[in-house]
Amino acid sequence: MNVFTHVEAKIAAALADLKVEGVLPRDVALPHIEVETPRDTTHGDFASNVAMALAKPAGLKPRDIAEALKAKLESDPELAAVSVAGPGFLNVTVTPAFWQRLITSIVVDSETYGRGAKKPDGVNVEYVSANPTGPMHVGHCRGAVFGDALANLLAFSGYDVTREYYINDAGGQVDVLARSAHLRYREALGETIGDIPEGLYPGDYLKPVGDVLAKKYGDKFVGKPEAEWLALFREEAIAAMLVMIKDDLAALNIRHDVFVSEASLSRGGVDQVKAAIEALRKKGLIYEGRLAKPLGHDDEEWEDREQTLFKSTEFGDDMDRALQKSDGTYTYFAGDIAYHYDKLTRGFPHLINVFGADHIGYIPRMLAAIAALAGGTLERDQKGKLKSWRTRGGTTDLEIKVVQLVKLFKGGEPFKMSKRAGTFVTLRDVVDEVGRDPVRFMMLYRKELEPLDFDFAKVTEQSKDNPVFYVQYAHARASSVFRNVAEQMPSLDISKAALAKADLSQLTDAAEFDLVRKLAHYPRLIATSAEAREPHRLAFYLYDLASAFHGLWTRGNDLPHLRFIQAQDGGLTLARCALVDATRAVISSGLGVLGVEAPVSMR
Repeated sequence: MNVFTHVEAKIAAALADLKVEGVLPRDVALPHIEVETPRDTTHGDFASNVAMALAKPAGLKPRDIAEALKAKLESDPELAAVSVAGPGFLNVTVTPAFWQRLITSIVVDSETYGRGAKKPDGVNVEYVSANPTGPMHVGHCRGAVFGDALANLLAFSGYDVTREYYINDAGGQVDVLARSAHLRYREALGETIGDIPEGLYPGDYLKPVGDVLAKKYGDKFVGKPEAEWLALFREEAIAAMLVMIKDDLAALNIRHDVFVSEASLSRGGVDQVKAAIEALRKKGLIYEGRLAKPLGHDDEEWEDREQTLFKSTEFGDDMDRALQKSDGTYTYFAGDIAYHYDKLTRGFPHLINVFGADHIGYIPRMLAAIAALAGGTLERDQKGKLKSWRTRGGTTDLEIKVVQLVKLFKGGEPFKMSKRAGTFVTLRDVVDEVGRDPVRFMMLYRKELEPLDFDFAKVTEQSKDNPVFYVQYAHARASSVFRNVAEQMPSLDISKAALAKADLSQLTDAAEFDLVRKLAHYPRLIATSAEAREPHRLAFYLYDLASAFHGLWTRGNDLPHLRFIQAQDGGLTLARCALVDATRAVISSGLGVLGVEAPVSMR
């Protein structure tokens, strides 16, 4: 039960009646009806400005429409009071029975409460997509968690979601990986390699790769020309790195549905990069020309030459973009165009890419490419600058979400962990230090565009100041109520079926109703968070819900008659257990969307 859409439906029905009765013009189109929670709770449970939205097309004063709506709605048995405020705001107060029925609804439909109706649109969410040259580092962690939680949120809200990882295995960095693996291969065969030469990857994580290669090939490639082993070692090392990356992500409970190799786009006789370029050429967006040297570019490295260019400036980019290097190979951007062209051919109407903050400058050219390929446009402000990182219209839209950096602290002081990877702190280092749940929750407890300070001491303390503990503790506390009831009142049936039939009219305390009102927001919160692509809203909501539950628990400690368990009153205990069960269900559901465990007990 979504109480907001429930009340909106009541208003829509009343407006339809007013049209039939001639109070409103029969041909007037009804506006979108949306109810909100008033800022001032004395105004009621719900408020709507529908009368003001309807006034101009109906040719009536907004207050007159609101008064007519009030008269129509006052006969509804679920509504305790309807009033008109200001120029025509409609305020609605529902009966206690309305809230009590919501509790029953959540208890009965705990697995599906808040879940959106299935949508016909498919969404491809691409996140992480780190180079396969080593383990995941802490810089990847936030984007990985954000992308995964966003995918969960979209799926829960009704979208058909594909979680995708793009393997950048066609650039020069994988050749460096192969050379680094060859060095470790020689080391595994007994050679003293000394310090790792500059330009190669120094981490110990390549030692096991060298060991495997040594056992598999013996000394076959010792002292041999690079041409004989580079491609083979590249393939072997990439495969090993992908196993490591998937294992690192699994530690955060992250699993992708699809892995797409960049190298595969121009392998096996099918050149998808060329196909993508030709698709743009047919649209008149490819030409041969020269680019001006960018400001600050090293003169010695600049090549003033004729080259194949994409007209990205036609879509808001600050310069046209090169698609081929001087040696004839494709640029990194050309590969990205081909990869997204591949996504288009797979038929996704919505694409979401999660970028790190260091890729912000890459966004305009990527949006330009999708707008060109899919026939869409880019939102611009009045000065012609990009208004958002999203394309609109066409066969497919692309939205790019950017996550900011994470800084590590311990007790408020910058924290330097040991770097087992050689040059950076790995994602696994962080997870092993504090656990999966604190990492996932705290990576989502800030809007993704805001820098995040991750304090190892803060995320492990057991206090209200630690959001993940506070929310998980609320779920564990709610679960403990049922264990305590089973011990203290063993004859009381507290099964789901019994809770669904509890007499909830015994719930009369204001704090109990405040908790129910927070539970009522869950379906709308899911829908709006998914639409805004902002899973951090759910993390904030769960903290507020946990706070309301802990507050009710504390009131029971101070006022015995408000305790959940009333040993001498089975009916009241059952009613309060229904409220606790509904709260537990929503916390569990929300944590599940965030990919965080909902524990039944905590030490």
